Amino acid sequence: MKNKKWQKLNIGARIDKPGSSANYQTGSWRNQIPVYNEKDCDQCGDCVAFCPEDCIIVKNNKISHIDYKFCKGCGICARECPKGMFKMKEIK
Repeated sequence: MKNKKWQKLNIGARIDKPGSSANYQTGSWRNQIPVYNEKDCDQCGDCVAFCPEDCIIVKNNKISHIDYKFCKGCGICARECPKGMFKMKEIK
């Protein structure tokens, strides 16, 4: 048993280098994307608070854009927005 490559793996899902998640762009996992209606948004911030990946970027107290490099297309922003400012669009 010379080749024990499994011993080089991290235990479970342990993160061995803090802050390394920014290096892994996980947006390619999705099959749909949220499309944001910036024009009619009242900037309540519910979508920002509920986004599990922190993909809704705020600048100067306003939603600036969605960071699609990390957005997994879960649709939580669309479900939680009280005014319906997000529509989920299927990716083809």
